Amino acid sequence: MEGKRYKFNLARVLKRSTRNPQFKDHYDVVIIGAGASGLTSAALLSRMGYSVCVLEMDSRPGGYLAGFRRKDFRFDSAIHWLNQCGPGGMITKIFGLIANDYPRTEEQKLIRRYKGESFDYLLTNQPDDFRDQLIKDFPHEEKGIRKFFRDARRVAVPFKNYDPVFRTMETMSLWEKSLIGLRMLTFVMPFLHFLRYTGDAGVRKGLKRYFKDEKLMDIFCSEMDFMSIIVPIAWAYNNDYQLPPPGGSQVFPEWLEHVTMECGNDLFFKCKVTSIECEEKVAKSVIVEHRDEEYRVKTDFVIAACDSNALFTKMLPQELVKKEFVQKLDDAELYSSSVTISLALDKPAEHFGFGEEMVFFSRDDVKREEHSNGDPYTSGIIVLAPSARDRSLAPDGMGTLTLYTSAFFDYEDQWRCEVDEKGNLIRGEAYKQLKEEYADIVIRRIEERMNTDIRGHIVYCDIATPITHWRYTGNHQGTMMGARPGKENIKSGVARYSTPVKNVLLSGHWAELGGGVPIAVKTATNAVLLYLQRIKNTKAAKGLARYMEGRTTIPETRETMGFGSYTESYKPDLTPADKKRLDVAE
Repeated sequence: MEGKRYKFNLARVLKRSTRNPQFKDHYDVVIIGAGASGLTSAALLSRMGYSVCVLEMDSRPGGYLAGFRRKDFRFDSAIHWLNQCGPGGMITKIFGLIANDYPRTEEQKLIRRYKGESFDYLLTNQPDDFRDQLIKDFPHEEKGIRKFFRDARRVAVPFKNYDPVFRTMETMSLWEKSLIGLRMLTFVMPFLHFLRYTGDAGVRKGLKRYFKDEKLMDIFCSEMDFMSIIVPIAWAYNNDYQLPPPGGSQVFPEWLEHVTMECGNDLFFKCKVTSIECEEKVAKSVIVEHRDEEYRVKTDFVIAACDSNALFTKMLPQELVKKEFVQKLDDAELYSSSVTISLALDKPAEHFGFGEEMVFFSRDDVKREEHSNGDPYTSGIIVLAPSARDRSLAPDGMGTLTLYTSAFFDYEDQWRCEVDEKGNLIRGEAYKQLKEEYADIVIRRIEERMNTDIRGHIVYCDIATPITHWRYTGNHQGTMMGARPGKENIKSGVARYSTPVKNVLLSGHWAELGGGVPIAVKTATNAVLLYLQRIKNTKAAKGLARYMEGRTTIPETRETMGFGSYTESYKPDLTPADKKRLDVAE
């Protein structure tokens, strides 16, 4: 019976994504964006009995976690590495609060391979092995190497418990801010002084605190800030790397979608929000385009888990938006976009030399900034083998590889796209040719470094450019994760939850600096807390705040927040490969 119920809900989603949506007369909350953040907010609010409508411009939930299917392969297209999904992790904490049928993960043991032309080192969940290998190869730098790993272990300590920094300051009273200040300072102190080491010169200065040998520093040649070097090693000391759940990272949004719909709420796809209608700085409705038809969705509150630039320049009434803030958004330092090459192969990924770990390929003969400049000949290449981590993603005897390089929206004059009279980008033959040329260069580089033939074994190839990422997510410049942590972005205040409209909140990677699933879940939870505070549901707000601070249990919090009934019935769909195996077995 439970399985039939879920199939029925999936049919509803398919129906709504292909036909005209049937909106209710009114919703307590409209959520713009069905990525990890928007769906987490939707699931939390749904468990509390609020009427919720999620509007997504794509045809499926998940944002960067959506993944896709081709032939008998499932492609997990976004996860480089996954944190905070283990016992006590931030994501586990919130997903466990929502319901106990959330997708489980396993610890990742092999984490990252640093592979240059003259070196090859592996970071595992035993980072001292990496330390000892460096000491063996650079005995004259032993003192500095040991100090570097001791500092990484110190940095690891605060990351074991995110409770002091889980709540945003925007949710706190002056008294709470004064109380939490010391705890937050304790959290950031171990790595506070590392934040100033950014850019090529800054990173080199940071590394020179420990090493003098240029070859040793070249192992960390790709990162453009020192925190990106030391934090991954810190996470390894905490055993805080997890593999995506069976079926791929898209299982997370599928589960959140299931919870939201089981609680009687709505998700609509192919729905692009064009504006938010307001009266006296209060949102009253959201205007949506679906298949060239316009709809008005009435609501008391909006959580915009979408691109902040689009929210402030297109959706909100422009007379309420300060031009100075829009300029700050335009000037913000963003995470880069990427070229993502998804390959289905007629042999397992292991045949080509790839396993569980992420591999970063770098060149010895280029400068640090050239590893992230978007040039296919010089940019560092990340290679993941999702099918080596999860056998369900590919048929027996076959495999998948995902290749990433940093890339930018304006490369080759916006990827040689044509521009129509309305300013829309048209992806013509020149665009298709450029992205194929780009992918061929990247694949050839991997073949040369691994001394293997990949192109001769390709069953299917998908190439996503920054243009692709922008089209499917709406993210400014196709960025993967929003605004980067850094002094200038902190100073400008580009990351915030509040907007000029009283009942409109920003969420997702634009509400806080940084990226990844943990930030998405963190901002989603804070957006719900802010909503509860603003509608003066004081009891529920206090219950959620106490839970975020680690002061109450799940049963206590659910009762305080007024969670309704929910049948913990979620079972992920079989992957195409597993369905094929089942058909063969039968």
